[in-house]
Amino acid sequence: MSVARAFETARAEGRAALIGYLPAGFPDIDGSISAMRTMVESGCDVIEVGLPYTDPVMDGPTIQTAAQQALEGGVRTRDVFRVVEAVAGTGAPTVVMTYWNPVERYGVERFAADLASAGGAGLITPDITPDFGQEWVAAADAHDLDKIFLVAPSSTDERIAMTTAECRGFVYATAVMGVTGARKATSDLAGPLVARARRTTDLPVAVGLGVSNGDQAAEIATIADGVIVGSAFVRTLLDHASDPAAGLAALSELPRDLAGGVRRG
Repeated sequence: MSVARAFETARAEGRAALIGYLPAGFPDIDGSISAMRTMVESGCDVIEVGLPYTDPVMDGPTIQTAAQQALEGGVRTRDVFRVVEAVAGTGAPTVVMTYWNPVERYGVERFAADLASAGGAGLITPDITPDFGQEWVAAADAHDLDKIFLVAPSSTDERIAMTTAECRGFVYATAVMGVTGARKATSDLAGPLVARARRTTDLPVAVGLGVSNGDQAAEIATIADGVIVGSAFVRTLLDHASDPAAGLAALSELPRDLAGGVRRG
């Protein structure tokens, strides 16, 4: 299933799509595959596979801890594609979220080809914008991969229009001015940002940064086409580091709560 089809299915069901994130290789490669499959089985419509990186400027301490654990475990870019292939095999659209440096070092065309070969649907690039990412735009177009760029509350209307024009799949709207991390309340910046993005595109707009429970997911689902959750999934596994089976059990409950929220919203 494509990312576009996942949003269409959610819309037909009168709800927002639920997008879940975990880093590849956390807690280890096989463990990350099992965790992401559990997330799909429990209600996630789209999976973001994080490519662990040593300088994650957008990520808060929770995801930084998980990414560092994955790197210390020896995960490499080729392992990320292995995870993508395994998760995409469930039928859920699977995208990679990565900073630009690992893509550039791997080789942009090679990265696009290997991602497509693994069954990946596209790439989220938080630290490049379309005007500085034309090499990726060309490679993604050549391999029919989604290009998911970010817009933020600080973006001008002109920057939002430029960014959404180059997106394919969905537009990633960052709801807070800051790093990733579960928060007690959702940002009041999300609604205006989604509205501004929608004035420039017919693509779905998904909101990320801060959602950690079903009530918050329901709130975001009233204004956006998709709800993105990352740190809450990572924290669930970190809290059960000594008992992987218990971690998977807890992980299966979180997306059920979140999926219930996007349906209420």
